[in-house]
Amino acid sequence: MTNEIKLIAIDKLIPHPDNPNRMSKANFDKLVRNIERSGRYEPLVVRPCPDARGTRDDGRVSANPRPESQCTSVFQIINGFHRLQALKQLGYKTADVVVWDIDDHEADILLATLNRLGGKDILEEKLALLRRLSSKLQPRELAKLLPQTAKQIDRLTNLKLPAAPATLAANHFANPLVFFVNDTQQQIIEQALSLAKLQQNEKTKAAKRAAALTAIARQFLDI
Repeated sequence: MTNEIKLIAIDKLIPHPDNPNRMSKANFDKLVRNIERSGRYEPLVVRPCPDARGTRDDGRVSANPRPESQCTSVFQIINGFHRLQALKQLGYKTADVVVWDIDDHEADILLATLNRLGGKDILEEKLALLRRLSSKLQPRELAKLLPQTAKQIDRLTNLKLPAAPATLAANHFANPLVFFVNDTQQQIIEQALSLAKLQQNEKTKAAKRAAALTAIARQFLDI
């Protein structure tokens, strides 16, 4: 397997019949505009045409069996089907590809992963990037190229991140207290918690129950 980029005629590239990835028309239009604007795109990942006998490694029948004479010059797309469609729409006759010599099992793994593995944006860095882009293009123009809509871009570029929370001492953090009771014990404890007299300054139910339990325990200690 090599990563050498080759230039192959578009009519020699065929889609993989089991490719599960689909792109919305809105995102496809953005893909077309990006390639049209820059002339750049990620090389397609392809493999030599599958077995001319029409069978896969696992014994299933291939959806696109081809004569032996054609298999030496035809390649099956593993990653990049939508890029190929965009290139066709823009009138390209050839495409940059990387040819991987892989079997059906490896092809299936790649089909299941190449279009799905991805990272997660770091909010601060994503906002900085969008703001740099927004200094040169209006949100409506950016929305034609980016995954976000114009409203999303406008909202993100004007988003103000909250200040970092103050650092608390270790003794300010809640400590878990776990124990198990039977039904009768639970009823008694729930009744006692409901009767405990407290200042109503706790915001959450859990905080109120913790304060009630503490008050009951303190009263026992004072006896």
